[in-house]
Amino acid sequence: MKHIARKRFGQHFLSDPAIIDAIVRAIDPRPGDAMVEIGPGLAALTQPLVERLGALTVIELDRDLAARLRAHPQLRVIESDVLKVDFAQVQPAQPATKLRVVGNLPYNISTPILFHLLPFAGLVQDQHFMLQKEVIDRMVATPSTSDYSRLSVMLQWRYAMENVLFVPPEAFDPPPKVDSAVVRMLPRDHFEALDVDAFSQLVQTAFSQRRKLLRHSLGKWLDARGFAGHFDVQRRAEEVPVGEYISLAQALQGGA
Repeated sequence: MKHIARKRFGQHFLSDPAIIDAIVRAIDPRPGDAMVEIGPGLAALTQPLVERLGALTVIELDRDLAARLRAHPQLRVIESDVLKVDFAQVQPAQPATKLRVVGNLPYNISTPILFHLLPFAGLVQDQHFMLQKEVIDRMVATPSTSDYSRLSVMLQWRYAMENVLFVPPEAFDPPPKVDSAVVRMLPRDHFEALDVDAFSQLVQTAFSQRRKLLRHSLGKWLDARGFAGHFDVQRRAEEVPVGEYISLAQALQGGA
């Protein structure tokens, strides 16, 4: 029976063989890799991946699709909302092996998924996700551009990222109303250890009034915390490089 895409799950199924092949080549799966696929859907990406890997763990919320996937002998199926999955418990066959995470992420919850994965970055070798192109534009944006945002700062702190492939709407069934792309995310080996929640609050405050100077938002937030250090709040949030946000978070974390 044909599966009907469910709007509440944000389902758009990849159907273009050339695009699927290009994505698999970008991911470059190798036998024995500990790979986890988020939202395998109708297995368009799953099948070519598992053929190269030998075994694959998939996370699927739709119970009908999960039931279909369980019939595949090479798949380990986790039927769950990905936002509830503890990736520290998604153990590879070799515990010392890092996870490779891939997926065509539901566009309606793509940003929450990216933030959910952030604390697990130390367990991950790489991440390849298909997302709405405008989201990836924000992920990889540089300071003093309109796309530079909270998402840019939070993710660039922990990952090196690149947009590796453009995916047009007609590559899906049903076609979404937006362009898509594939992003490669490599957790940084060297990064500043920060409290993720505290850093997120700082950056969110900074970008809460992005058209105004930071003294109206982050400046007041810093004053309320008795911050005695120096940070130039006569700028807009989008003018501050990632490194300066990190340094500010470190200063606050150290009680400066």
